[in-house]
Amino acid sequence: MTVSFADIFSLHAAIIADSSTNSHSLIWLFPILAALIGWVTNYFAVKMLFHPREAVSILGFKFHGVFPKRQKQLALKLGTLVSEELLSMDQITQNIRAHATSDETMDAIGKRIEMTIREKLVHAFPMLSMFLSDDMVEKVTNLFRYELKDFLSNSVDELSTKLENNLDISEIVREKVEGFSSDKVENLLFNLMKKEFKFIELVGAVLGFGIGCFQVVLTLSI
Repeated sequence: MTVSFADIFSLHAAIIADSSTNSHSLIWLFPILAALIGWVTNYFAVKMLFHPREAVSILGFKFHGVFPKRQKQLALKLGTLVSEELLSMDQITQNIRAHATSDETMDAIGKRIEMTIREKLVHAFPMLSMFLSDDMVEKVTNLFRYELKDFLSNSVDELSTKLENNLDISEIVREKVEGFSSDKVENLLFNLMKKEFKFIELVGAVLGFGIGCFQVVLTLSI
């Protein structure tokens, strides 16, 4: 049996065609692989925000999670933000002043004074019931109410001044955040931004899939 050049050429062409068919079949895996790579890349990028918690040196390069590395700076910035933009001492003292001598507060104090006069004072000194008319009780109540309002106003001003001088909200927040463990910071931020982190991972998969599709089109067009 003899083999001609035509037979060899036909066999070679068949091998090339079969290889080309297999290659085109594998091309359609590009979008899936690219999506997987994109998702894995962003997944590890999110994880590296918190890990490694201690600095690790690999081949001369130092790796340290973003939040563990910058926890002190984060605590300082967060303390400043809270004290200046969210909860200033001026706002606290203004609310104390407003509520301490408000009509609602003074009405509650007046009712308590009247109840004390009518029940406890009369019980302690029964003879007073002979002299305490409703008009007299009202006058005594209003007198005490006026004096207490003036006393509360002055006391609140003194307390507010002491709070403004001694209570540093920025420092309190800074110390609290700086004292958080790495686990607590991670759990806190993950609970707060869980959807956002998942969205970042999903974006990586979608972008990877898009790039994979572009590669397929580009390859097939050549």
